[in-house]
Amino acid sequence: MSDQHHPARFWHEIDDGRIQCDVCPRYCKLHDGQRGMCFVRKREGPQLVLTTYGRSSGFCVDPIEKKPLNHFLPGSSVLSFGTAGCNLACRFCQNWDISKSREFARLCDSADPETIADSAARLRCASVAFTYNDPVIFLEYADDTALACHERGLATVAVTAGYITETARADFFRNIDAVNVDLKSFKEDFYWKICGGHLEPILDTLKYLVHETKIWTEITTLLIPGHNDSEAEVDAACAWILEHLGQDVPVHFTAFHPDFRMRDIPPTPLETVRRARRQAISAGLRYVYTGNVYDTDGGTTYCPSCGQAVIVRNGYDITTYHLDDDGRCLNCKTAIPGRYRHFNSAYGNRRQPVHLEGAV
Repeated sequence: MSDQHHPARFWHEIDDGRIQCDVCPRYCKLHDGQRGMCFVRKREGPQLVLTTYGRSSGFCVDPIEKKPLNHFLPGSSVLSFGTAGCNLACRFCQNWDISKSREFARLCDSADPETIADSAARLRCASVAFTYNDPVIFLEYADDTALACHERGLATVAVTAGYITETARADFFRNIDAVNVDLKSFKEDFYWKICGGHLEPILDTLKYLVHETKIWTEITTLLIPGHNDSEAEVDAACAWILEHLGQDVPVHFTAFHPDFRMRDIPPTPLETVRRARRQAISAGLRYVYTGNVYDTDGGTTYCPSCGQAVIVRNGYDITTYHLDDDGRCLNCKTAIPGRYRHFNSAYGNRRQPVHLEGAV
């Protein structure tokens, strides 16, 4: 098994003798024995270490659409895992038992990068996803696992809030094939008061991914009633995406359910999610989806040229697939942006927890 206290990247000693972590915009400054806000990056003597290397909160085989990614190997299965901790403090966190965990006993599965990659191949997954908590904080473990996956012909996926520094982002994303970035709001006030972070680094990450890499990128916004679901805010976010990222970046609007420290907020009405989708389409975005709700139209991919429903989804199950192997509409031959391969309906659409062979 890999050493759980693994040397960390991206830190330096500052004038007062403390060590500064340079992975995320918090720039935590640590005395010996202290942990960063994420809880998993810790100073031990003269160096910074990652305390969750090789340790996971569990593994599941998921449909890729659950990440959510609708234009990246649609219909395929992905081996998903996370660790513990987070570098944001979202009051509405839907995975709070993992991301806010301070109990390392939750990290029940231990597996080195090679074991994860071998298991994904054995389970007939097309990719491995770093998810459940933000992989930015376990950068070293994610990167080593991504390398092992690429050696076996597997793709890699990061589900992230994008709260990372310019210093660390090229290293973190260098072996990633697809990303879903959680754009939690389009207001700085929301990020500061509700998430304990800032908006600008996330926008910088999005521009970097779309314009400076070949990583397939999709965006998700969880709509929280009374907080980030106004027509004005949705319009502003869509206008920014259109201007700075382009019309072809898929956008997902998902429904909130009461959790963690926002249990007094009601669930997001279906009509709110549908309305946000209509706004985004009216703004000029071509591929807009709804999530966490039953909405076949909101889960369907349409050809922007002829209007053909090229991928129809019933939940996570694909019921119609009308693309060729290059991702072109079979009706009019228009290319649908994304990453495609021969569609294989043998991939499952159900979430399946697994224990990896070779993990302890």
